[in-house]
Amino acid sequence: MGAPPADWWLQDYFNWLERPYYLALQSAASAFGSNPQALQVTQVMTDRPCRAIRVGRIQVQFFVKRRIQRTPTQHPAGAVAPLLISTPEATAYDLIRYATRIGGIERAAETIRPLLPLLRARELRRVLDGENEPGVAQRLGFVIEACGNKSLVKVVRDWLPDELTPVALVPGKGKRDDLPLIKRWQVLNNSSELKV
Repeated sequence: MGAPPADWWLQDYFNWLERPYYLALQSAASAFGSNPQALQVTQVMTDRPCRAIRVGRIQVQFFVKRRIQRTPTQHPAGAVAPLLISTPEATAYDLIRYATRIGGIERAAETIRPLLPLLRARELRRVLDGENEPGVAQRLGFVIEACGNKSLVKVVRDWLPDELTPVALVPGKGKRDDLPLIKRWQVLNNSSELKV
């Protein structure tokens, strides 16, 4: 590989940079057992832009979240070295928020589906409160419903305000006028694969 795995040295690297981080997105989902497709990169969330790192065959890609301190994290069981990873609930939320950068909403949904049994209602509510982005929550609710988890759908729907602004499931894709509107979520479904 030309270097030890990234999760062995990420904590030390970010301690040296004196910046917050956590293992995120599909890398975090993979740590929880959801890895529908093999990952070629390690995905890491931090608070400001960072160039990707390549050490031997190890690649680390960085994503930026300004309010990173609000994201719940944990230490993975059985880790070889100290490491922060987003909780399953925060991972699912981030997968929707950054879907356009990780292969699309369909890829995010296929990664979230195996995570659903790990999501806890109270923790999901905590993530929604901390992030406070109704548009992302609408998309997340739609995806959770498409994956068939009714109890988590209720958590998201109860968190959302009564009056919702319509949002496209995939931001910036297609004309909004001819898209079917899923009224429950006020989501314009411009995905050919996801249905509720």
